[in-house]
Amino acid sequence: MLRKCLTGGTMVVATISLWKTKVVMAETRRMKQESSVKLTSRERRFINFASVEIDGQLYMTPQDFLDSVIEQEPRPRLKRKSLEMNEIGFVKDHTPALNKGSSQLFRNLRDKGIVSYTEYLFLLSILTKPHSAFRIAFNMFDTDGNHRVDKHEFLVMERIFSYAWKEKRGIGKEQNDVMIEHDEGLQRRHKIDTTLQVHFFGQKGNKDLHYEGFYKFMDDLQTEVLELEFNEFSKGKKVISEIDFAKILLRYTYLDIDEHDKFLDRLLDRIEEKGITFKEFRDFCQFLNNLEDFSIAMRMYTLADRAISKDEFSRAVKICTGFTLTPHIIKTVFAIFDEDGDGLLSYKEFIAIMKDRLHRGCKAPQRIESWEAFKQCLKNELRQNRV
Repeated sequence: MLRKCLTGGTMVVATISLWKTKVVMAETRRMKQESSVKLTSRERRFINFASVEIDGQLYMTPQDFLDSVIEQEPRPRLKRKSLEMNEIGFVKDHTPALNKGSSQLFRNLRDKGIVSYTEYLFLLSILTKPHSAFRIAFNMFDTDGNHRVDKHEFLVMERIFSYAWKEKRGIGKEQNDVMIEHDEGLQRRHKIDTTLQVHFFGQKGNKDLHYEGFYKFMDDLQTEVLELEFNEFSKGKKVISEIDFAKILLRYTYLDIDEHDKFLDRLLDRIEEKGITFKEFRDFCQFLNNLEDFSIAMRMYTLADRAISKDEFSRAVKICTGFTLTPHIIKTVFAIFDEDGDGLLSYKEFIAIMKDRLHRGCKAPQRIESWEAFKQCLKNELRQNRV
């Protein structure tokens, strides 16, 4: 009887101990979930491409930023480069003054600089802004309205970016959401003179940023990224093929393989190869940055949402941008997007697909594996031989 009581008591104690352990584990999980947030696609991309860690916070290099807007995956690396606060003097040593900036700035700096998460958001926004919006962007930083921006005003706007990030906690609804701790990597927690701050405000941080310099920086950055895309396909030549132009336009879209190939095959059947110059390519990409205005103009013009002709398309581009696209680039665009071959363009489909391009990097193209990869490779080889 005594033995049974002792045995029963041991089992009760063990059961209570196990219950306490489960309660503690559940509470730990709950606290961890409450202190975590879901990442947006931009946040995930920043974390994937950021190759530098300083005092527990993540930073991109200028090369990381360029890779993040051009490449699907970051460059292979064993681990991030970890730096102490006293090891970042290279930023001031290698960053040129604003009046010495160029469309080669980020390519020249490569890994000799750092870009914070909030600056990453700012730089991304530059890539999709029309030139007409550069003044608005500058005025956002010019908080006291004196037509110049100092370092303090710039940092105030950075903090606003950070607050906006905090407000987005829990919004992410995409599949495979990643969780991140509150104190991990993205939020700006210590004062570091980043590449952008040194470039804009000098090594001592006491210079003012004027609109002319700000405009040139934004224009140079847009040009630099477009040059990278163009040079990837031109291989040193002055033109890219029409099929390469189409690939660039479609590379960030959410089309499946068959839909993607349908556009390319349609182009091959309709266009006589002449080549697309960088100016033509740049002008068209500048037009895409005015896509919202173009969409409004089309809705006002057609009313009935009917398809539009090449002349109507050209006129709408001229109204929205102030410049004219060449007949060849318009012919190429219609060859890609004119589904029926009747010389008319469904601008709704065109705008929907081109908006995907403007969100470059927010959703990486789906990876194709096994049999699908083989079929895609075979199609590419046949297409190249055909061209």
